[in-house]
Amino acid sequence: MQPIIFDRTSYCVNGEPVYLYSGEFHYFRVPREDWRRRMVLFKEAGGNCLATYIPWLIHEPVEETFVFGDAGPQHDLEAFLQTALEMELYVIARPGPYQYSELVYAGLPRWLYENYPQLRAKTCDGKDIGPMSISYLHPLFLEKARRWFDVVCPIIARYTISSGGPVAFAQFDNELTGIHEWFGGLDYNAETMGFGRVGGRYPVYLRGKYGDVAALNHAHGTAYTAFEDVPPPAPSSLSKPPDIRRMKDYFDFYLGTVAEYAQTLVTWMRASGIDVPMVHNSANPEMNAYFLETVEALGDDFVLGSDHYYNLDQTWAQNNPTPQYAAKVFVSLEMLRLMGFPPTVFELPGGSASNWPPITPEDALACYMTNLAYGMRGHNFYIFTGGPNLPGTGDRSDSYDYGASISATGEVRPLYSSQKALGDFIATYPWFVTARRESDCRIALDFEYVRANTYWKGGDFRFTPPQAWDFLRRGVVTTAFCASLSPALCDLRDDAWTEDVTTPVIFVTADSMAADKQARIVRFLRNGGRALIAPLLPTLDEALNPCTILADFLGAAASTTVEEGMARFVVDGTVHIMPRALFAPDMPSTAEVITADEATGRPVIWRWTAEDGGQAMLLGVSWIHALREHEALLTSLLRMLNLRQKVVGSNPNVWTSLWRAGDRTLLFALNLLTGKMEAHIQYRLDDALIDAGVHTLNPMTVTII
Repeated sequence: MQPIIFDRTSYCVNGEPVYLYSGEFHYFRVPREDWRRRMVLFKEAGGNCLATYIPWLIHEPVEETFVFGDAGPQHDLEAFLQTALEMELYVIARPGPYQYSELVYAGLPRWLYENYPQLRAKTCDGKDIGPMSISYLHPLFLEKARRWFDVVCPIIARYTISSGGPVAFAQFDNELTGIHEWFGGLDYNAETMGFGRVGGRYPVYLRGKYGDVAALNHAHGTAYTAFEDVPPPAPSSLSKPPDIRRMKDYFDFYLGTVAEYAQTLVTWMRASGIDVPMVHNSANPEMNAYFLETVEALGDDFVLGSDHYYNLDQTWAQNNPTPQYAAKVFVSLEMLRLMGFPPTVFELPGGSASNWPPITPEDALACYMTNLAYGMRGHNFYIFTGGPNLPGTGDRSDSYDYGASISATGEVRPLYSSQKALGDFIATYPWFVTARRESDCRIALDFEYVRANTYWKGGDFRFTPPQAWDFLRRGVVTTAFCASLSPALCDLRDDAWTEDVTTPVIFVTADSMAADKQARIVRFLRNGGRALIAPLLPTLDEALNPCTILADFLGAAASTTVEEGMARFVVDGTVHIMPRALFAPDMPSTAEVITADEATGRPVIWRWTAEDGGQAMLLGVSWIHALREHEALLTSLLRMLNLRQKVVGSNPNVWTSLWRAGDRTLLFALNLLTGKMEAHIQYRLDDALIDAGVHTLNPMTVTII
């Protein structure tokens, strides 16, 4: 078998682009006598890769006693890898240490968690975070995990592609940070983090960031004499700048320890001879941004993907794919692309751990096609098929059926047809894996705004980064799709997008924005770019120090006040009534007023034009999408900035996504509602506006036009 390589666009085998179609298939659950039949079914659905956890729990049931094939078929990892090879299926090997997978202690050995309580992740007050939560870098945990890796990784190495085997990727751990965040927050294990200790991780981090303790005291509002004296900040609702700086520092430090842990595991795996690319799965779209440090630490031979569930039990806001789910999928896949990866969903719903609410074939197919519509280049069904748990290893049931397309007993369920439909789509449109999504506007993403939701809890600010992140998703992105716009994301950390002035860029801004990011917006405007900025001009940098690079360039006195009440203003004949944020009344003397609040006469929107043609339009309000007026406002303002709309649809409830490769095009039309929808759709190719006609979309369907 040939190795699988990748770039930020797609996967490739032997020089040919391929779609990575993977399915979770647990050798320790699926009866060995049925492996081949189920693998045949998987291939017939379009599959080319299997993924499997390799649970530490079952292979070291007693400390220092390792059991594999000689213990029985449910332990026979090598037989499974050999069978996959014979069936010409690639494998993603996932040896942990964590698996989750509804296993006792999330796949960690029972003896590890129960006999070594000092390894557990801790809250700030020293209590256990929760069940199953281990402190990743605790030296004793690393000692035990290293022993496990020293046994299991050489087995995997014998079956990598370069050794003539099927293992094309190896995954270190699983859904990093989830085991902490979901049960109580960040890890404060004192032994791991080294609080108060010379050479401890936390003091070393602070010294590396601040250089001397006086600088730290200035930032934190403290009076320590040494970095070793600095305690970790307790999570609280305090929200003054020093409080936010302290929590941001600890959050960044914590994510740095996650990167160190990932790098440690990868080093062990490489030392054991595993030479394939490494992968990891972010537990949900918002966690993608947690892995910036990990991506930097691991370099090019690594793929980060995400998990895109829409229903795991009745606590989920929606139990079927919805437009809200589609917006999350779009942002997640775009984030992965911006981070340099072929957008991959390493856990795409292939069932659910809960029997109710159910995963229906119709819902699942809408989910799969929605992910394709917004750029998915590879996936792993979690799970494709299940089977009985080894006695005492399951934390919910003795049978791990998961409602999968192939049941625990081998029955083919209706869900299989939905998974086969995805495979049929890839087979019908093989060129799609290298197609580019057509966009008519861009939305700038500040990854720090995504992360700030963890450490920034309000305060005396006009508009915080968490509010900006919410506005970007539930305001701008959702409004854009309802208005039949075709947005793409661009990365405020990167310089490349500043050279492209062909489409307008929307900048969702908070009180704070790093100096280099403000400078990139300035560079874009100097290059002749056209920008819609909302809802205000930043006055602070990332560390909450004064920073007005963007405002100074525009010649604007960035307002530090927010007016309460309601604003009523008119744009292109449409009346808009919104909370009177009026973040930007102090416009440059050279700017023109686009519209003003009828009651006060204060500008709500103004436009500044540079001598070289660059334009900045400031919109001084924010919103959560709800009204047709929101669509009209966004579209009108972007048209003033020379928007050339790619798709025009008559129904805001039908979202679209247009893809192109040379002279070939695909237009996805999404109806993720429970009622039938009709839409007249036109789309633009180069200078031609093509009438695609009127289409009727059944409930919960994604149609190809």
